[in-house]
Amino acid sequence: MADVARLAQVSQQTVSRVLNDYAFIKADTRERVLQAIASLDYRPNMAARTLATARSRTIGVVASDYLSFGPASALWGVEGAAREAGYGVSIVNLRESTYATISEALARLVSQSVEGIVMIAPQDVSASAAFVSFDNVPVVTLSSVDTGEHTSIMYDSVEGSRIATQHLIDLGHKWIAHLAGPAGFTVSESRIHGWRKALGDAHLVAADPFVCDWTAESGYEQGRAMIEARRFTAAYCANDRIAQGLLLALHEAGLVVPRDFSVVGFDDVPEAPYCIPPLTTMRQDFSTLGRRCIDALLVRLNGEPPREVDPLLPVLIQRGSTGPLR
Repeated sequence: MADVARLAQVSQQTVSRVLNDYAFIKADTRERVLQAIASLDYRPNMAARTLATARSRTIGVVASDYLSFGPASALWGVEGAAREAGYGVSIVNLRESTYATISEALARLVSQSVEGIVMIAPQDVSASAAFVSFDNVPVVTLSSVDTGEHTSIMYDSVEGSRIATQHLIDLGHKWIAHLAGPAGFTVSESRIHGWRKALGDAHLVAADPFVCDWTAESGYEQGRAMIEARRFTAAYCANDRIAQGLLLALHEAGLVVPRDFSVVGFDDVPEAPYCIPPLTTMRQDFSTLGRRCIDALLVRLNGEPPREVDPLLPVLIQRGSTGPLR
C-alpha cells in the first residue's frame, strides 16, 4: 500500500479509502490510485485487513448436492450477490449431510472468521441444532422449515405441490401417484403434504407415495412399481430427475405420454423442455433464492433484527407431458 501511495502521490489512508470505495474521493485522485494499483499489480492482503478491521468480509457457505441444478444455481446466486456486496465466499462442500458433517463444516467456517453463513443443505431438520453453538455468527438457510433459530429462505413446496396436483385433477385424473423424495428431507414431507392436500380437497384417494432418492434411476425403478399397480393415470414427481426416470419406465411399458399417462415434475431443470415429451413442471428460480439469502444475511450483519421473508411461489410450466384423461 505504501508503494501505491508513493506512486499515486497520495497518503496510505487515501489508498485505503479508494480500496474501500469511500464516496468522498475526488475523481482524479481515485483514478491516480487505481492506475497505480494496476501498474504495481497490487492486491490487498486479506489476512492483514481482517486483523486491522476485525472483519473478514467473507461469508461461509455449506453446500450439499452442489452438482445438482437447484443447489448449484442457488450457489451461483449466493456468490454473485455476495461479490456485489463486497464479500468473498468460502465454500465447504458436503458429500453427505449429517449432524456430524454439518457441525464440522460450521466449525471450520467459524474458525476462518466468516461474518455469516449460508446453508444450502436443507434436508436434515436435526442439523438446525448445530446452529446453537454458533450464536455469534448469523446463519441463513435454504430450507422449507423455520425452527426460529435462524433465518430460512424458502420456496413454498406445499403450495407448489398442491398446484401441480391440482393441474392433473383439472385434467380429469382421479388416481394420481406421487413419486416422493427420500425421508429426512423436509422438502420431501412438504411436497407429500401439498399432493395430499389437493387430493383431499377434491375428495380423491391419496395412495402411499412411491419413495425415491432424487435420482432418475430411482424414478425409473419406482415408476415400474407404480405401473405394476395398474390403477394410476397420472403422477406428480418430487423433482424433474425422478420424472425423467418415470418417463423412461412408461415408454418401456408401452404407455404413451400424455395420451395414456400424465407426468408433472418439480424444479424446471434446463433439460425439462427436451424430454420426450417436454416435461410439465413447477419452476423455481434458484438464483433469486440464493440472492435472497445474502440479502437476509446482510440485514443481520448490519445489526438489524431478522425480517420475516415470505416464501417464493413456484410457477406451473405447462408442456407436453400432461393431457386430459381419456
